Amino acid sequence: MTLTRRAAVTGASALAFSGHAARAADWDRNWDKSGAKDPFRWHGRLCQGGFIIGQGAPGEPVSFDGMQITQAGPTGLFFIGFDRDQGPAATVETSQGRQVFAVQPVAYAVQRIDGLPPEQVTPQNPALLARIQRESEMKAKAFASRIDSEDFASGFSPPLTKALRTSAFGPQRILNGVPKTPHYGVDLAAPTGTRITAPADGRVVLAETDLWFEGGLTLIDHGQGLVCAFLHQSRLDVREGDLVRRGQTLGAVGAKGRATGPHLCWRATWRGRHLDPSLLLKAGEV
Repeated sequence: MTLTRRAAVTGASALAFSGHAARAADWDRNWDKSGAKDPFRWHGRLCQGGFIIGQGAPGEPVSFDGMQITQAGPTGLFFIGFDRDQGPAATVETSQGRQVFAVQPVAYAVQRIDGLPPEQVTPQNPALLARIQRESEMKAKAFASRIDSEDFASGFSPPLTKALRTSAFGPQRILNGVPKTPHYGVDLAAPTGTRITAPADGRVVLAETDLWFEGGLTLIDHGQGLVCAFLHQSRLDVREGDLVRRGQTLGAVGAKGRATGPHLCWRATWRGRHLDPSLLLKAGEV
């Protein structure tokens, strides 16, 4: 699929984006995703870009694919995310035992976008490259946040109430004919100035108004390294260190950075792994 600058934003095939918040009362009801013989209770989305939320002992170490990578929170909840390219199996181990999950593959499209400014695709200017490096280091530090909380258990709501989804999570992107990394977000087109809200409780770990690729960028840690990113904002209404609640205003939709028109790119990562943020909307309903 090839998109022009206009079609990338207003494509006729774009789907209406909708979702609804997980309700706190759903959590206990949905532990039945785990079987009677499973070593710990869990529920989640067993696919590439998905996740599980498990129940262990408060503060206990949790291993993922053979590495002691995280620990349960104050009430024993823990979050595990499956990368876009996660293999067919994932192993999670707590003090209660070891569980192997079958992870379903996802067929990702190839998406071509033409008409971008060359400096947004293959920058050459030394000063610009130095700026991009500085910003990359800043973002890497924020994405490495590991706040010991269970804010992800508050449930997730869409960050925009009305939008057109112009790109799903995960397609391989070819920009101006140049193969680039996959698109790790969900693109939601809406008019400039449209209110963006926090999808879940968390702490702001980065708030920058004018990055080269992302434009206005906010990063929120929802607990245990689950970090959501909100790109291309025209305005930011929060600052680094702020504690935010689900539904609180973060800023406004814009077209700053590498963008073909006004939209929000919503991303989610967990400890270096790229997740599909739209799956989080059903975190309490699985």
